Amino acid sequence: MNGQADMTAGTANHETMLQCFEWYLPDDHGLWNWIAAQAQDLAAAGFTMTWLPPAYKGQAGDADVGYGVYDMYDLGEFDAKGSVPTKYGSRGDYLGAIRTLHGHGLRVLADIVFNHRMGADGEERVTAHVVDVDDRTVNDRTAIERTLDTVYDFPERDGAYSTFRWNWRDFTGTDYTANDGSIGIMRFAGKQWSDNVSHERGNFDYIMGDDVDVNEPEVVKELTDWGIWYTETTGVDGFRLDAVKSIDAKFFKPWLKTMREHGNHPDFAVGEYWSGDVDELTGYLNDCGHCMTLFDVALHFAFEHISHNPASYDLRSLAAHTLTDIEPAYACAFVDNHDTQPGQALESWVQPWFKPLAYAYILLRDSPYPCVFFGDWYGMPHEGTAPTPFLHELVWTRAHLLGDVIVPQQGDDARTLCWKVDGPHPLYVVLNTADDQVVRNVRDEHLASRTFVDMCHPDATVVVADDGRASLPCPQRACAVYMDADDYAVLQEAMRRRV
Repeated sequence: MNGQADMTAGTANHETMLQCFEWYLPDDHGLWNWIAAQAQDLAAAGFTMTWLPPAYKGQAGDADVGYGVYDMYDLGEFDAKGSVPTKYGSRGDYLGAIRTLHGHGLRVLADIVFNHRMGADGEERVTAHVVDVDDRTVNDRTAIERTLDTVYDFPERDGAYSTFRWNWRDFTGTDYTANDGSIGIMRFAGKQWSDNVSHERGNFDYIMGDDVDVNEPEVVKELTDWGIWYTETTGVDGFRLDAVKSIDAKFFKPWLKTMREHGNHPDFAVGEYWSGDVDELTGYLNDCGHCMTLFDVALHFAFEHISHNPASYDLRSLAAHTLTDIEPAYACAFVDNHDTQPGQALESWVQPWFKPLAYAYILLRDSPYPCVFFGDWYGMPHEGTAPTPFLHELVWTRAHLLGDVIVPQQGDDARTLCWKVDGPHPLYVVLNTADDQVVRNVRDEHLASRTFVDMCHPDATVVVADDGRASLPCPQRACAVYMDADDYAVLQEAMRRRV
C-alpha cells in the first residue's frame, strides 16, 4: 500500500476558501439557510474558510446584493428599504448559518463595505466643488451650495444598537444632487480626498454614493464601535474588505487590531484592491503595514489572458509580476469572482476550458489562501454555466494529499508546465495549453515501480520504471494530476460519498 491509505500523515493543514455567493442569486431570502445546509458537505470537500456576502441592509432592500450599503446595524431585522430580511435572509438566519458553519469546523469571513453609503433618509444643503471625473484632483475652484442626499437617521431602527446619525460632515463627497437629479462627482467644501489610496484617475478615494470620510475622528470611532458590535454579535473569524484601493490604508491596521480583541478574535483579513499592477498591490501592503492579505488580481488577469489567447502567453512567466510570486504570504489567489462574471463592470471572465488548469495552479502549489468561486463550484443557472470539471477532486486533493515541497520539473516550455508536490502522497501536475497532447518525462528513484493515475483522465495509468523514470501524458488544453493508485482509490471513494 506504500502508506497511501493514511490520508493525514505528513500532509500540511492547507487553507481553502469558498466564496459563498455569486451576483445573480435569487432574491428569495434563502442563502443563509441554504449555505448552512451545505456546511457538512463543504467541510468534507476540504474547505476551511467560507466568505459570506455582505449581511446588512442595502439601499435596494432585499434586492440588494449587499454593496449598496444603507445600514450596517440592520442584519435583516428592521422593516427598512421595503423589507425586513436582506436578499439572503434574516438576522436570525445569518447568525444561525455562522453557528452551523462553525459547528463543522469552517471559519467564516464577513464581507465589510466601508467606502460608501447609499439610500439616504433625508436631504441637506451642502457646499461642494464639482470634480473632474477623469482626474479627481481637479475641481471647480468655486464651491456651490446644493441639496444633497446625505442624512442617514435610520428611523425604522430608532436608535437600536447605535444612536449615531450620518450627515455630510461624515463624508468627503457624493455624486447625486437631490434638487435637480444631476449626476457628477462632488467634493464637499473643507474636505479632502484621502492620500493613502489608489492614484487611478488622480485619486481613487471616491467610487460611488456618499463617500465615507475615514479620516474624520467621529467616523473612525463609529466604524470601530460598529466593528466591535458586529464581531461580538456574529462571532466571525475574519473579514473580506471591499474596495480597499479607495480607503485610506492607514485606517485598517488599528481597526483590525481592535477587532482581534473581541468576539472570536478574528485573525484573518483579505482586501480587494482591484488592480493588475503588482507594484500597486505591494505598495498598499506596505502602506497598511501588512495588516491584511490581498486578492491576487494580477494573477487573475494572467489567467484571463491565457484563457483567451493561449498561443500568445508563455506559461513559464505565469508567476511573474504577481502577488503570489512577490509577496506569497500575503496573496489570496483566485480564478474568478462575483465582479468578474459576465455582465459586471469588472467583467474579466476566465474561459471554461482553462479553469481546471487555473485551479490546479492555485490549489496544488504553494498558494496559502486560494479562493474558489461559488459559480465555479455549483454552476450558475443565470449564465447557463456548469460547475468547473475536476474542481471537487482538486479541493479534496489539496486537503488530503498535498505536501509542502514544490519541485519544478525540467522541460517546461511556453505551453506546458510540470511540477511535483513532494511528501507522503506525491503528486505530479502537468498544465498544457497547446493544441496537441504533450508527454512530460520525470524521474524519481524513490517512486520506482509505483503506479500513478491521472485523476482528470483515469485511463492514463503510468507505471514508474525501476530507475524512477516515467512519461506523463497530458491531453491538449488540459491539466493532468498524477497520484499514487492507492490515493486515487481513496479519492474515488470520497467522490462516491459526495454523490
